[in-house]
Amino acid sequence: MTLEQFLSTLRARWWVVLLILGVTVATAVALSLILPKQYLATASVVVDSKPDPVSAVLYSGAPSPAFMATQVDILESERVALRVVKNLKLADSPQIRQQWQEATNGEGSIESWLIGAFQRSMDVKPSKESNVITVAYRAPDPRFAAALANAFVQAYIDTTLDLRVDPARQYSTFFDRRTKEARDTLERAQSKLSAYERDKGIVVSDERLDVENSRLNELSSQLVMLQALSSESGSRQLQANGAAADKLQEVLSNPVIAGLKSDLSRAETRLQELNSKLGANHPQVIEAKASIAELRARMDAETRRVSGGVGVTNTINKQREAEIKASVEAQRAKVLRMKLARDEGLLLVRDVENAQRAYEAIQARFNQSSLESQTTQSNVYVLTQATPPLKAASPKIVINTVLSIILGGILGTAVVLLMEAADRRVRSVTQASLSLGLPILGVMVSPSATKSIRGRRLSLIQGSTLGGLPAPGGSQ
Repeated sequence: MTLEQFLSTLRARWWVVLLILGVTVATAVALSLILPKQYLATASVVVDSKPDPVSAVLYSGAPSPAFMATQVDILESERVALRVVKNLKLADSPQIRQQWQEATNGEGSIESWLIGAFQRSMDVKPSKESNVITVAYRAPDPRFAAALANAFVQAYIDTTLDLRVDPARQYSTFFDRRTKEARDTLERAQSKLSAYERDKGIVVSDERLDVENSRLNELSSQLVMLQALSSESGSRQLQANGAAADKLQEVLSNPVIAGLKSDLSRAETRLQELNSKLGANHPQVIEAKASIAELRARMDAETRRVSGGVGVTNTINKQREAEIKASVEAQRAKVLRMKLARDEGLLLVRDVENAQRAYEAIQARFNQSSLESQTTQSNVYVLTQATPPLKAASPKIVINTVLSIILGGILGTAVVLLMEAADRRVRSVTQASLSLGLPILGVMVSPSATKSIRGRRLSLIQGSTLGGLPAPGGSQ
């Protein structure tokens, strides 16, 4: 269908368009006047996505869209709506119970019916680039609409607080039990360590062990020195028991032996003089020889006495070496026992330390959970309170009228096109020529048309008609 055909169809059936348009506009205006007025009350809250000071979680920046979507779902949940019903005691209102009876014939619960009604009348919209959530409630009474909007906001704040506090209370109860168990474990570990130290008579530390190690080192040093002395005295005793006893230092440095050696030297010198003067059988010579023999005997006796002292010294050194060696072995055994006891005690000390750390960690979590369970501050804050609106939000007569005019025009046009499709008529010269596929030779003008208009139309029609005829001498 061309534009000319469309316009000619509308001119021919203009009364249908006007009729449908008038009916649509009248219906819309009537419904706008008949329908009860609806008032829209709006409240808003701001959601703080940062953790509370008690929590140890770091702030990660702007909230994610999932976080805000979760908050919207919570606000639209049945839990929040049920809290509104309980806070306002709507289930106890006789008027509301009567409306419930009329609407459901007493089937189901009044709370579920009220929750459904609330969710149909409430609109929750989160802001796109902020933490603000807007709660709008629509009702015939402006004060009721404002009261419900504020009630939903308050119920949402209370619900978010419950969602934070309830898990914290459960965690607090759990960590309380775990704290008591950890404290009992720590006390048992400490008691076991104390009993072990009391039984072993030691303190599990490195100080006592360091003292005993020092004593062992000192005894080892003394043993080495005594072993050297014993070895030296043993060599000297062998020398004293042999033929070189007179070469001992003790013998050489002994003043008695030195005096005897001097006397013996003088006696031998005198014996040589006497032998040269008197002869070997002279009584003085014999007396000198006897004196020399006596001196030699005395010197040998003194030498044996001095060398015997070396043997005594060697015996004493051997005894002292044996004693020190026994002391070293005993001290070494004692140190080994102390190391073993310290290692066993360190295991007990480590058990005590582990129990202490576990108790402190659980105690810290318990304190944190206990503080969180006692909080009374939510992370949602009221930004604006809903107030009773002065003007009704619906029905809007002007907007409804404009929309009805547009809708009536569209419906009227559609009806005209449907009527035209059911009853096809030729409404113009061009449509007739196109439909028949033949040129138009003439048009009968209505007698009521004026002459001037008739002449103008005829000239136009003739021009268009002649223009459609074949040229003279043509093939057609």
